[in-house]
Amino acid sequence: MLYQLGTATIEGKEKVILYFKEEYIDLERLLARVKPSLKVNSLLEMTKEWTYWTDEITTILKSTSTFVSEELLAQSEINWEAPILYPNKLICIGANYTDHIEEMGKERVIVTPYSFLKPASTTLRGHRKEVALPKTSNMIDWEAELAVVIGKYGKDIKKEDALTYVAGYTLLNDLSDREAVVNSDGLGIDWVVHKAHDGFAPMGPLVTPAQFIPDPQDLKIKLEVNNEIKQDSHTSKMIFTVAEIIEHLSSIMTLEPGDVIATGTPAGAGFGRNEFLKSGDTVIVEIEKLGTLITHIQ
Repeated sequence: MLYQLGTATIEGKEKVILYFKEEYIDLERLLARVKPSLKVNSLLEMTKEWTYWTDEITTILKSTSTFVSEELLAQSEINWEAPILYPNKLICIGANYTDHIEEMGKERVIVTPYSFLKPASTTLRGHRKEVALPKTSNMIDWEAELAVVIGKYGKDIKKEDALTYVAGYTLLNDLSDREAVVNSDGLGIDWVVHKAHDGFAPMGPLVTPAQFIPDPQDLKIKLEVNNEIKQDSHTSKMIFTVAEIIEHLSSIMTLEPGDVIATGTPAGAGFGRNEFLKSGDTVIVEIEKLGTLITHIQ
């Protein structure tokens, strides 16, 4: 019984959207009809009791054969936000595909996952949203990534247990300012310039609960710019698996419900071909079983 969850603004109010059997459903209105004792505020809040919520939704969907018109939403009325607004942490893994390391001109042996943080409150953008190119650079690049949403608190997690801490999976485009790479000096890359411009983390539109993705290392991942394929790969090519990434990060910090981890990008980024985004471009990320994320470059 596959379903997915997202976040949208409808008539000025943040709503949790349930996607089930090709229907977009206002979860708050559905609950008001079938189980009024349940109140939903946000998808972020739901991650704090993720097992409870996924069990409840499964039970409701098994017993509900039809939805009334007030609960159903047309795609045209859905103003998508990033599904998690706003996580305590948005952690990105760099250099997690060997072919991407090579296209970036590096020959480094990676011993542990290489990571950095993005400011979630200003970088996250929803599906079909516009991202304005920064005025300070002409070298803005794309990076399709599988993103992991954490579903419970964890510290010093062993990789054998790591996937039990995952609430679900979604799509993320880790936009990058490559002028920070070109202009790096003896101190290294300025990662704030490189990764933290406003809108540099389009995400979503939907989170697929982990129960429907038994193996996150078995997903096709693709990115197109203006309908031209730039990245076409598979999560099996990651250097560090999702479980290994969670083990590593939790050895440093406590992972919290709603935290988002972007797991790195495969080859095909623009830097290796000297191609960069320009105003008017449309970027499409597709990940098998998870859906499609569209971003308009302004």
